[in-house]
Amino acid sequence: MDRRTKSESDGSSKNPICINIYNQQKDLPLSVPRLRGALFSLVSFLRISCKEFSLFFVSKRKICKLHEEFFQDPTLTDCISFPLDKEYLGDIFVCPAVAKEYVEKNGGEVYEEAMLYIVHALLHLLGYDDLDAQKRKVMRAKEKACMDHLRKSELLNL
Repeated sequence: MDRRTKSESDGSSKNPICINIYNQQKDLPLSVPRLRGALFSLVSFLRISCKEFSLFFVSKRKICKLHEEFFQDPTLTDCISFPLDKEYLGDIFVCPAVAKEYVEKNGGEVYEEAMLYIVHALLHLLGYDDLDAQKRKVMRAKEKACMDHLRKSELLNL
Protein backbone atom coordinates (compact mmCIF):
# COMPACT_ATOMS: atom_id res chain seq x y z
CA MET A 1 0.00 0.00 0.00
CA ASP A 2 1.33 3.40 -0.93
CA ARG A 3 -0.55 5.98 1.10
CA ARG A 4 0.61 9.51 0.43
CA THR A 5 -0.41 12.49 2.50
CA LYS A 6 0.74 16.00 1.90
CA SER A 7 0.66 18.00 5.12
CA GLU A 8 0.53 21.57 3.96
CA SER A 9 1.06 24.66 6.01
CA ASP A 10 -1.85 25.22 8.35
CA GLY A 11 -2.27 28.65 6.78
CA SER A 12 -1.02 30.63 9.75
CA SER A 13 2.17 32.62 9.90
CA LYS A 14 3.15 30.27 12.73
CA ASN A 15 3.49 27.27 10.35
CA PRO A 16 4.34 28.57 6.87
CA ILE A 17 6.25 25.41 5.98
CA CYS A 18 4.96 22.59 3.79
CA ILE A 19 5.66 19.12 5.19
CA ASN A 20 5.11 16.22 2.80
CA ILE A 21 4.40 12.88 4.48
CA TYR A 22 4.51 9.62 2.53
CA ASN A 23 3.61 6.39 4.31
CA GLN A 24 4.93 3.52 2.20
CA GLN A 25 5.03 0.82 4.90
CA LYS A 26 2.63 -1.46 6.79
CA ASP A 27 4.69 -2.23 9.90
CA LEU A 28 3.42 0.56 12.14
CA PRO A 29 0.09 2.41 11.98
CA LEU A 30 0.57 6.17 11.98
CA SER A 31 -1.74 9.07 12.74
CA VAL A 32 -0.91 11.72 10.14
CA PRO A 33 -2.64 14.54 12.10
CA ARG A 34 -0.66 13.72 15.27
CA LEU A 35 2.54 13.37 13.26
CA ARG A 36 1.85 16.68 11.55
CA GLY A 37 1.38 18.37 14.94
CA ALA A 38 4.64 16.91 16.23
CA LEU A 39 6.55 18.02 13.12
CA PHE A 40 5.17 21.57 13.23
CA SER A 41 6.12 21.70 16.91
CA LEU A 42 9.67 20.58 16.06
CA VAL A 43 9.90 23.15 13.26
CA SER A 44 8.97 25.86 15.74
CA PHE A 45 11.20 24.53 18.52
CA LEU A 46 14.22 24.27 16.21
CA ARG A 47 13.38 27.58 14.49
CA ILE A 48 13.57 25.98 11.07
CA SER A 49 13.09 28.49 8.28
CA CYS A 50 12.65 26.63 5.03
CA LYS A 51 9.69 26.29 2.71
CA GLU A 52 9.39 22.53 2.59
CA PHE A 53 10.73 19.09 3.51
CA SER A 54 9.53 15.53 3.06
CA LEU A 55 9.24 12.56 5.39
CA PHE A 56 8.93 9.03 4.01
CA PHE A 57 8.05 6.00 6.13
CA VAL A 58 9.45 2.96 4.32
CA SER A 59 9.88 -0.79 4.64
CA LYS A 60 13.09 -2.58 5.60
CA ARG A 61 13.58 -3.58 1.98
CA LYS A 62 13.31 0.02 0.76
CA ILE A 63 15.64 1.50 3.36
CA CYS A 64 18.25 -1.20 2.66
CA LYS A 65 18.00 -0.40 -1.04
CA LEU A 66 18.50 3.33 -0.38
CA HIS A 67 21.37 2.61 2.02
CA GLU A 68 23.11 0.52 -0.62
CA GLU A 69 22.43 2.90 -3.50
CA PHE A 70 23.60 6.08 -1.78
CA PHE A 71 26.03 4.84 0.89
CA GLN A 72 27.31 1.58 -0.65
CA ASP A 73 26.10 -0.27 2.46
CA PRO A 74 23.21 -2.75 2.01
CA THR A 75 22.63 -3.25 5.75
CA LEU A 76 19.47 -2.27 7.56
CA THR A 77 19.41 1.21 9.11
CA ASP A 78 16.82 3.20 11.05
CA CYS A 79 16.82 6.45 9.08
CA ILE A 80 18.48 8.22 6.20
CA SER A 81 18.45 11.92 5.38
CA PHE A 82 19.26 13.75 2.19
CA PRO A 83 19.87 17.46 2.78
CA LEU A 84 19.17 19.78 -0.12
CA ASP A 85 19.07 23.55 0.42
CA LYS A 86 17.56 26.36 2.49
CA GLU A 87 14.29 26.41 0.55
CA TYR A 88 13.67 22.65 0.32
CA LEU A 89 15.41 21.35 3.42
CA GLY A 90 15.56 17.76 2.18
CA ASP A 91 14.15 14.27 2.46
CA ILE A 92 13.96 12.01 5.49
CA PHE A 93 13.43 8.24 5.24
CA VAL A 94 12.45 6.35 8.40
CA CYS A 95 11.94 2.60 8.80
CA PRO A 96 9.33 1.93 11.52
CA ALA A 97 10.09 -1.82 11.40
CA VAL A 98 13.52 -1.05 12.87
CA ALA A 99 11.85 0.85 15.72
CA LYS A 100 9.54 -2.11 16.39
CA GLU A 101 12.44 -4.57 16.45
CA TYR A 102 14.53 -2.30 18.67
CA VAL A 103 11.71 -1.91 21.22
CA GLU A 104 10.95 -5.65 21.21
CA LYS A 105 14.60 -6.35 22.05
CA ASN A 106 15.45 -3.41 24.34
CA GLY A 107 12.13 -2.15 25.69
CA GLY A 108 10.66 1.29 25.35
CA GLU A 109 7.84 2.69 23.28
CA VAL A 110 7.77 2.14 19.51
CA TYR A 111 6.35 5.55 18.57
CA GLU A 112 8.89 7.31 20.75
CA GLU A 113 11.67 5.30 19.08
CA ALA A 114 10.34 6.17 15.61
CA MET A 115 10.14 9.84 16.59
CA LEU A 116 13.76 9.72 17.74
CA TYR A 117 14.70 8.55 14.23
CA ILE A 118 12.77 11.48 12.74
CA VAL A 119 14.47 13.94 15.10
CA HIS A 120 17.88 12.46 14.34
CA ALA A 121 17.37 12.70 10.57
CA LEU A 122 15.92 16.21 10.82
CA LEU A 123 18.99 17.33 12.76
CA HIS A 124 21.17 15.91 9.99
CA LEU A 125 19.21 18.05 7.51
CA LEU A 126 20.01 21.05 9.69
CA GLY A 127 23.74 20.29 9.56
CA TYR A 128 24.27 18.35 12.77
CA ASP A 129 26.69 15.46 12.50
CA ASP A 130 27.60 12.43 14.61
CA LEU A 131 30.78 11.19 12.95
CA ASP A 132 33.20 12.18 15.71
CA ALA A 133 32.82 12.16 19.49
CA GLN A 134 32.49 15.93 19.99
CA LYS A 135 29.93 16.41 17.22
CA ARG A 136 28.04 13.32 18.41
CA LYS A 137 27.85 14.80 21.92
CA VAL A 138 26.37 18.04 20.55
CA MET A 139 23.89 16.15 18.37
CA ARG A 140 22.78 13.85 21.21
CA ALA A 141 22.16 16.87 23.44
CA LYS A 142 20.01 18.46 20.72
CA GLU A 143 18.14 15.16 20.21
CA LYS A 144 17.44 15.02 23.94
CA ALA A 145 16.20 18.62 23.96
CA CYS A 146 13.86 17.86 21.03
CA MET A 147 12.53 14.68 22.59
CA ASP A 148 12.02 16.45 25.94
CA HIS A 149 10.11 19.19 24.12
CA LEU A 150 7.88 16.64 22.36
CA ARG A 151 7.36 14.70 25.59
CA LYS A 152 6.31 17.84 27.49
CA SER A 153 3.98 18.75 24.63
CA GLU A 154 2.54 15.19 24.65
CA LEU A 155 3.43 14.72 20.98
CA LEU A 156 5.30 11.41 21.06
CA ASN A 157 2.37 9.07 20.39
CA LEU A 158 2.13 9.04 16.62
